[in-house]
Amino acid sequence: MPNPVTRRGRKNRANAAAQPDANPPVWPGVVGGRFKPLSDDEVALVEEAAFGLLETLGLSQATESMVDKVTAAGGRVTDDRRLLFPRNLVRKTIANARRDFTLCGQTPEHDLQIEGARVHMSTGGAAPGVFDLDTGAYRDSSLQDLYDAARITDRMENIHHFSRSVVARDLPDNAAMDINTAYACLMGTSKHVSISITEPANVVDVAALCYRIAGGETAFRARPFLTVMVCHVVPPMRFAKEACDVLETAIRAGFPVQLISAGQAGATSPATIAGSLVQAVAETLAGLVFARLVDPEVRAIFAPKPLVADLRTGSMCGGGGEQAILMAGAAQMGRHWNLPTSSIAGITDAKTLDAQYGSEKALAVAMAAHAGANLITQAAGMMSSLLGVSHAAYVADNDMLGNILRTVRGVEATPQNIAADVIAGVCRGEGHYLGQQHTFERMKADYFYPNVGDRRAPGDWEAGGAHTVGDAARDRAKEILANHFPAHIDDDTDRALRARFDIRLSRNQIGRASG
Repeated sequence: MPNPVTRRGRKNRANAAAQPDANPPVWPGVVGGRFKPLSDDEVALVEEAAFGLLETLGLSQATESMVDKVTAAGGRVTDDRRLLFPRNLVRKTIANARRDFTLCGQTPEHDLQIEGARVHMSTGGAAPGVFDLDTGAYRDSSLQDLYDAARITDRMENIHHFSRSVVARDLPDNAAMDINTAYACLMGTSKHVSISITEPANVVDVAALCYRIAGGETAFRARPFLTVMVCHVVPPMRFAKEACDVLETAIRAGFPVQLISAGQAGATSPATIAGSLVQAVAETLAGLVFARLVDPEVRAIFAPKPLVADLRTGSMCGGGGEQAILMAGAAQMGRHWNLPTSSIAGITDAKTLDAQYGSEKALAVAMAAHAGANLITQAAGMMSSLLGVSHAAYVADNDMLGNILRTVRGVEATPQNIAADVIAGVCRGEGHYLGQQHTFERMKADYFYPNVGDRRAPGDWEAGGAHTVGDAARDRAKEILANHFPAHIDDDTDRALRARFDIRLSRNQIGRASG
C-alpha cells in the first residue's frame, strides 16, 4: 500500500512545479563577501606593498596620453621612463571611483546591479578551440561557435552575463573579428555582453554598431549593454601601449571597462600567492587611475586576475587550490576598497565533463563567490586551461552555479525561518513535515533543484538509460541550438547593421528569413 506521507509529498511537489517561480531560491546579485582568506593584517600588507610598488617602481611603457594625465595629477616619470603613481593619487582614485552602477542588458530584465558584494556569474575566456557537441573532439573555434555559446547562455538562468568565450578563428583579420564578435554576442543574447577589442580604430566601429542597436549614441550611453575588457598591462609592471589606447578610446565612446591584469605566477608574476596577488593589484590600480583621469564617471571594474602555472612544466593550470585561493584573495581586496570587482574562476584543466572538471570548477567558483566578487568570469563552459569551451558544459554548469549561489545565500537564521511554532505543531500532530503548508510554501523559495543533475534512485536511473550528466547536458544544448534564435534585435536593425558592416553570420544562421 502506498505511503500516504510520500503520496502527499509528491502531490505537493507536483503542484509546486506548476506554480510560477515568484520566489526563486537564487537570483542575480546574491550577496557574498563572508569568506575572507586574508587576515586584516595581511590585507594591510598587500595594500601597502601595492601602493609602494606604484610609488617607487611604477610601470614602464606608458602611452603619451597616460604620461600627460598622470604627471598632471602628481605622478612623475623616472630617468628610465617608468611612470610613478604617488599613493595619495591612488588613494584618491579609490575613494572617488564609482562604487555602484548597472551593467545593462539589451532588455531591462537582464540588468545587473554591480554594488557591494553582489555576486553574478559569467562565461569568459578567449579559447582558440571547442569540444565539438557531436563528436566531443577538440577543434578550432568559429564565429558560429561564439553565437551558439551566446544562445545557450541566453537560456541559462544562473549565467547572468555573457563574456566572449571563444575566438572566431575563421575570420581573416582583427577588424572583421572585432565587429563580428560584438555582433555574434549581442545577437545571441540580450544579457550584458563583454568583449575585448584588438585595436583602437576598431572601437569606433563596435561603438557604431552598439549605438545603432540601442537607437542612438545617447541611448547607449544611458544604458550601455556592452563592456570592453582590456588587459592594459603586460606583466610584470609594464603597460600594453595599444591596449591602453583601446582603453582610452572605449571610455570616451561610453563603454564600461574591465581593467585586467593577468600575470602568471612563477613566469610573469612572483611564484608565491601573496606576491602574485600584490603585483596584480598594483597593475590593476594603475589602470584604474588612468581610466578615471580619462573620465571621472567611468564605469570601471577592478579585475586583478592573476593566473597560476604548474612550475614543473611552466604551463598554465587553472584547476588547483592555488588558483582558487588567489582569486578569493583578489576578490577580498576588491571588497576591502568596495570597488566593483571581477575575478576569474572555473578554468578547470579537465578536457571533459568528468570528476576533475566538477571538483576544480566548483572549488574555484565557490571561493570567489563567497569572497564577494561581483562578476565571476570563466565560471561556465570553459575547460582545458582556457584552451577550449564545451557548449554542453554551459548547461551542466548552470546547475553547479545555482547550487553555489544557494550556498552564498546562506542559512538565513530568522524566527520565521527557524519555524519553532511549526516544529511544535508537527511534534504534537502528525509527526512529519511533508504535509505542512510551511513546507509547501518554502520548497521552491528555499531549495534549488537541478535541471540536468540526476537525483533518481539507481534503479530508476538505470531504467532510464543510465545517462551521465554530460549526456543530459549535451542533449539539452542541442535542443536549445535547434530551437532558440533570440529576436530582441529586430529585422530592420539587423539589415541596417549588415548594410554598414561586414557581418559574416548569414541571416539563415541567426534564424531569420534570407534577403
